Amino acid sequence: MSEIDYDDFLRVDIRVGTIVAAEEFPEARKPAYKLRIDFGPEIGEKKTSAQITAHYTPETLLGRQVMGVVNFPPRQIGPVRSEVLTLGVSDEQGGIVLLAPDMKVPNGQRMH
Repeated sequence: MSEIDYDDFLRVDIRVGTIVAAEEFPEARKPAYKLRIDFGPEIGEKKTSAQITAHYTPETLLGRQVMGVVNFPPRQIGPVRSEVLTLGVSDEQGGIVLLAPDMKVPNGQRMH
């Protein structure tokens, strides 16, 4: 992987948000959920889909804080217009584990 400089890193706007709605996404090619995430008053709520069904249910996602990239252009994923990239890492079996702060922080706080 090529190196980037600090200015490149600063261009990626990674913020914390709280999942306020989560539902099944049966139209997705791979198992996924449709999410609405509140990124605070400056950014507001963003919609996305996430392939996070291995470790989470819609019920366990509600109220959970997550990290997301909020300055990518929107992408159409089937019938869902994805406005944010929710961040996670793969476990040993390939299931996605969400990245999140380990303490509650205000929605919209930028990663630095």
